[in-house]
Formats: sequence, structure tokens, C-alpha cells
Amino acid sequence: MNQCYVNGERTMFDPTSLAHLSKEWIFLISFETKSILLLCLGPFLIPLGIIFLIYMSALFLLIYQMIFKLKGSYCSNTLDDVRLILSTMWNKFARFWNGYELHGTENLPDGPALLIYYHGAIPVDYLYFLTRYFILKRRCCYSIADDFLFKFPGVGSLTTMMCIIPSSMEECLNVLKNGHLLGISPGGVREALFSDESYRLIWHKRKGFAQLAVEAKVPIIPMYTQNVREGYRVFGKTTLARWFYELSRLPFLPPYGGFPVKFRTYIGEPIPYDPNVTAAELAKKTKNALQSLIQKHQRIPGSICHALKERFH
Repeated sequence: MNQCYVNGERTMFDPTSLAHLSKEWIFLISFETKSILLLCLGPFLIPLGIIFLIYMSALFLLIYQMIFKLKGSYCSNTLDDVRLILSTMWNKFARFWNGYELHGTENLPDGPALLIYYHGAIPVDYLYFLTRYFILKRRCCYSIADDFLFKFPGVGSLTTMMCIIPSSMEECLNVLKNGHLLGISPGGVREALFSDESYRLIWHKRKGFAQLAVEAKVPIIPMYTQNVREGYRVFGKTTLARWFYELSRLPFLPPYGGFPVKFRTYIGEPIPYDPNVTAAELAKKTKNALQSLIQKHQRIPGSICHALKERFH
């Protein structure tokens, strides 16, 4: 014990008390710092969590195949059991995290059709749709993906099992002629990176999907997910970033979010095949139909707070 004087009075001073008090202050400061870091980094870590779940799904598929010694095409009915297991797992996650709902499945035919959808910053909503659709119909919806997706290590078997294919006109025609549903986002990565809470479609002059529908003689069906831009957004959208993307075509901007907002996927009415409509006219008609679907169901500009209220009220 040491002695000290306060207001002329002698008091006893315990150095161990000071040490204990210092530890408490250090803990509080450390806790506050960690909380701030978590709040700042959390929105960037959750998208990484989605990638982690995808890799866990790929690992589960690999283990399942090794245990049961399954052979044959991943996209055939050989793996329907594991496809159903993974779909059920993702469907439960979709319900838990985003209260996911799917509306308008009556607009999807049993035969071939082209499904045209709005591309979110992270298309986890489309993954939700694929898994829910398989659970409901026991039928795979084929999908077109950007070439960079096929360069990711370790997910090749998963993308193949989910019937995700490169954007080859010949392969797409074969899919449709074999009676399958095919999903395409004309905006692709560009729309994912540079669209915003206004839900503006960024298609430029793309009409290849319309030419595909004309050649395959199939209907086009618009689809969009409510609040997908409030769930995930992209950081760093600048003129320089847009220029660099157009030059490199690399999706280099970091996404953030993972907010548990309400997701509702709406499937619009089919645009039937018409031999008298050109590809350019069909592309414009499809864009207008998708934009109308968005305007009908989406609060514009989108609001994260409002989307959270929809989720929990």
C-alpha cells in the first residue's frame, strides 16, 4: 500500500487496483474497437460467407460422389438425390436469411422457354430460384454464366450439376431444342457491377438472347427479384472503374451487404414466339416487359431500411 493525500487528507493507494482498472479500460477499448471493425467489415465478409457456402456445397457433392461411386453426366438424373439435398439446404438458408418467396411459377411452361432476369450485384437470388424450382418441379433450369465463373477452382462439378453452361449459341440451341428451360441475364456482369438502387437495366444493344429465342421458336419469360439490390451492393462504382471494366472485363469491384432483406422473385407472363417479330423488336419488347415487372413490384429508388422492414414486419 502507498499513501497519498487528497484534499489534505491521507488516503491509502493500492497499485493493484490501478492495474485492475487499466485492464478494464483496455478491455472496453478493445471491445469497442472490435465492434467498430465488425460493423465496418461485416458487410464485406458476408459475401465471402456466400462463397464459402458454395464451396461447401461443391465439397459435399464430391464426397457424395465418392461414397456412392456415382458415374455419368452431372447434368443427368444420376445425381438427382444429391441435387435435391443441396437444393433443400439452400432453400432453408433462403427462407431463414431472406424470407425467400417465389411467385408466378404458373407462367413457366413444361416445355422449353427462355427465362430473362435482372442481374443483382451477387445473384444469390437466382441461386435461390434454381433450388426452389428444382424442389417444386424436380426439373433443372439451365443457366448461362460469364466465362470467368468457369475459371474458379473447385466448383466445376457443382456448376455442371446445376446445369450452368457457357454462352455458346450452339449449346443454348441444343438445350432449348431438348425441351429445357434456359435462364439468361442480358446485363450480365456489367449490370451486376454498375446498376444501382434505381434498378436500371444495362443491356446496351444486346439482342443475342432474342435471336436465340427466334431460332429456337420458344417464348421469353421475364423474371426479377424484389430488393435484390438492397441485399447486396457494389463498392467503388466510378467512371474510372467502368472504363477499366470495359477494358479488362474483370469483375474486380468488391460487393458488400448480405443484409437479411426480403427477397421475392416474380416471374412475369410469357412473351410468345411470333415469326413476324425480328430479334431487335423482341429484345426491346423483352426489356420493356422486365422493366414493367420491376416497376410493378419494386420501390424505386430501393431502400435497405425499407427492405428490412418488409422482411421483419
